[in-house]
This record gives sequence, structure tokens and C-alpha cells, in this order.
Amino acid sequence: MNYLSYNFPANIKAFSTRRNQAGSSEGNYAKFNCTHYCGDNPNHVANNRKKLCNDWNIHPDRLIIPRQTHDTRIVTIDEQFVQSPIQERTGILEGCDALITHLPHCCLCISTADCVPIVLYDSSHNAIAAIHAGWRGTVAGITSKTIQAMSQQFGSCGCDIQAAIGPSISLSAFEVGDEVYEAFLQAGFDMTRIAKKEEKWHIDLWEANYIQLTEQGIKPTNIQVAGICTYQHHETFFSARKNGALSGRMLTGIMRIE
Repeated sequence: MNYLSYNFPANIKAFSTRRNQAGSSEGNYAKFNCTHYCGDNPNHVANNRKKLCNDWNIHPDRLIIPRQTHDTRIVTIDEQFVQSPIQERTGILEGCDALITHLPHCCLCISTADCVPIVLYDSSHNAIAAIHAGWRGTVAGITSKTIQAMSQQFGSCGCDIQAAIGPSISLSAFEVGDEVYEAFLQAGFDMTRIAKKEEKWHIDLWEANYIQLTEQGIKPTNIQVAGICTYQHHETFFSARKNGALSGRMLTGIMRIE
């Protein structure tokens, strides 16, 4: 399988898709786009999702992909959600940027094309999470808020959580305006750690989210960082900054199988 896999215990499956693996999508969506709301042919998306489910032994009804809006809304996937009609489930997933669950066989997915995908596993309470952390979500603390939601819902503690930060735009490629720099500064980030001034400011989203993970008690030794820049490797991973908004998205997913 031509996926990027993450190093979790054997009962956890965690992956990121690559755009250049075998799939049905074409043009800016080629080849393996599994996201339904970025303008791709719905039949191509359906074919790619079917392949994804076959490759990872995911039941299609348990492949859970929200429609993200760069906010901090977190949805808990519980038995009521799983048993709900598809139309109701679609409504619940509208405007959601993080998912948490303690149910097995639910594959929580996040769509990205430069934004930071993060997956979490709490080994003590068998809870998992998938987080979409664009710069707005990062400023608003979505990573910290998701861990806090896991604590409230499942009793999770940062000391029991393992995390992976997937492919996303790097410090060197993420050039921003002064207003973005100011947003991070006003949010209380240590700008000496996450910002670099060249001709314009550059922001390190990997480090900004790493800080949130460690501040919530996750041990540095339990944090994996893919270290792959989607902008620089846009032929392998989708990059909206390189290819435009009307292009594909990679999926980063996590599922507990027992």
C-alpha cells in the first residue's frame, strides 16, 4: 500500500494518503483525492474511498470525514452518531475540524492540503482523535481544545497520549502577512520558536502545534513529526498553496481495531 503510516501500537491504524498513488481522480485532483467538497468528480471520489476502505479494512459507513471550516468545533463520534441516518450524520459533520471517539472500527479522518493533520491515541482509555489545524485553528488552540475534550469525554490525560503530526506546509514555505504574525503573537505564542523573518514572516505550524501538544502533557518522546512539506513535495501530497483551492486533499486517518 502506498500510504504514509504512523508508528502506533498494533491495535491502531493511522495513515496519510498520497496524491500520486493509484486512483481515479484527474487533473488537479489526480490521482487519489478522497475529499467530497473540493470540486472533484463525485464518482472519482467514491472510487478512491472504496479503494481506501479496501486497503485498510474499513467499513464504508465507518469512514468519517467532516466538512472543515478552519474553526474549533469538535464532534464526538458515539453510538448515536453511528446509528444515525446518513443525512443526519452529514449535518453533524458540517463545520467540524476535529473528531474524537472511544469506539472501535471508526476511522476518523481529516482532509488537508497544506494545513496540519494531527492524530492522537490515548492508550489508557482507548480514545482517538483527528485534528485539522490550519493557521486559524492553530491560533485558536484547536489541538489543545481537542485534548481537553478527550479529557472531559473519556478521562484522557496527556501523559497517556501518543500523537502524530502529518505532512503539511513547512516553516520555509509558509510565508505570511503581518496580520497572521500578529494573530499568533496576540494568542500568546513564543514567536522566537515559531516565527522567522525573511523578506516576509514565516510561521512554523509544526512547532506551534507541537507546543500545544506538550503543554497538554504529551511527552515529547510520544510525538511523531512527519517532517514532510506538502508545498515542496506537491507531486506526492496535495498543496492548495501550490495547486490552488480547486485541487485534491490528502486524508489523514486513525482507527482503533480492538
